[in-house]
Amino acid sequence: MQDLFEALTPGEPDWILAQDVDPARLPKHIAIIMDGNGRWANRRNLPRIAGHQAGIDPVRTAVETCARLGIRALTLYAFSVENWKRPRHEIETLWRLLRFYLRREIPNMMQNNIRLYAIGRLSDLPSQVRDELESATRETSLNTGLKVNLAINYGGRTEIVDAVRALVERARLGEDVLVDESVISRHLYTAHCPDPDLLIRTSGEMRVSNFLLWQIAYAELYVTDTLWPDFSRGDLLRAVIEYQKRDRRFGGVRTDIKGTEQIVGAEPLVPAQ
Repeated sequence: MQDLFEALTPGEPDWILAQDVDPARLPKHIAIIMDGNGRWANRRNLPRIAGHQAGIDPVRTAVETCARLGIRALTLYAFSVENWKRPRHEIETLWRLLRFYLRREIPNMMQNNIRLYAIGRLSDLPSQVRDELESATRETSLNTGLKVNLAINYGGRTEIVDAVRALVERARLGEDVLVDESVISRHLYTAHCPDPDLLIRTSGEMRVSNFLLWQIAYAELYVTDTLWPDFSRGDLLRAVIEYQKRDRRFGGVRTDIKGTEQIVGAEPLVPAQ
């Protein structure tokens, strides 16, 4: 948290916002659905590609801000399994932008002790993209700070399918596999991270779009109308501040002001008469 204040100028808007962040109640893991690149471009009568290009700098801002805050993990939804349906020229441009981002940002990640992971069905990616990702993850593999997951060719359902297939294969090879929630979690792409505490979606859409379906079971959702290319450090800080205002109970028991115990976060066990 102190690292963040060192990057800010006293009195500026982000510095004022940061004053309201409680360093003792930070989310361990933030996940972001980076949505709105196309709409950002359309509103400016620009090609969709311009929106994707404009979306690169907010990625750097989000990564640096999370690192300076002391967040343990950040997962960014970069390319879904459904995105292959987009025009070919747009997809090829996305790969070029990804390779540009990796080459530009790896020195910054090394300087800030950030470790990069790529999650998804990476074997389906073009070889050049796959090689670039493998090089970047290998280069940052000894870093011990913020873990950044780039979700590429990712889908929440395919992730669960892949986890089940891995368990079935273990059983086929003769292992005595006892399947419970913890075992499934250890076979997900994000096994190296805690589950997200906070899921941010830009552009105002009220859906999770097949993203981290297992992991976000108890995540707090924060939706902003801001389109991803306009997403700033201030937007991220506002999301964290809102998260810290939430009462997270995970289906537990609380006591109201009258001293009455109430079950919260779950459906009633007995239907109302």
